[in-house]
Amino acid sequence: MSNLEWSDALALNLPVMDDTHREFVELLAVVETASDETLLSHWRTLVDHTDDHFGREDQWMQATRFSSTNCHSVQHKVVLQVMREGITHALAGDLGAIRQMARELAIWFPQHAQTMDAALALHLRGIGYDPATGIVAMPEALPNSIIHGCGGASCSDSETPEPAAQAA
Repeated sequence: MSNLEWSDALALNLPVMDDTHREFVELLAVVETASDETLLSHWRTLVDHTDDHFGREDQWMQATRFSSTNCHSVQHKVVLQVMREGITHALAGDLGAIRQMARELAIWFPQHAQTMDAALALHLRGIGYDPATGIVAMPEALPNSIIHGCGGASCSDSETPEPAAQAA
């Protein structure tokens, strides 16, 4: 049995995102149950899917004034880098690294989807963004400036120190 299964708790009411997330969960389940002989092949399929998945979300954020340096995009880069390192480990004969990564992804993904992706989905719905066409139906609802941090009130507006702090 998979460590992660699709449920309504993961649905974000943005069909393109939900379909991609459902596919991620399904591919992860295949990895978790793969034999040693097929593990690397299935892992590569998951990595390719995740690269496309994260790339699309990052494009949506850029198109709707989320900074390319926001923590959501940064988390995508870090997770994808670690997943790619799994390929290197497997090629060196360490399949256990991929199996551990799969277990960790099953823990990480619901948190990511229910926080960062949920906020992104809410933002995209709020501006009437169509992920399939890239059209913003309500451009007047776009933020006036680029959203830094993670876009939430608890994140800083800027990733760089204020000039006064730099001089101190």
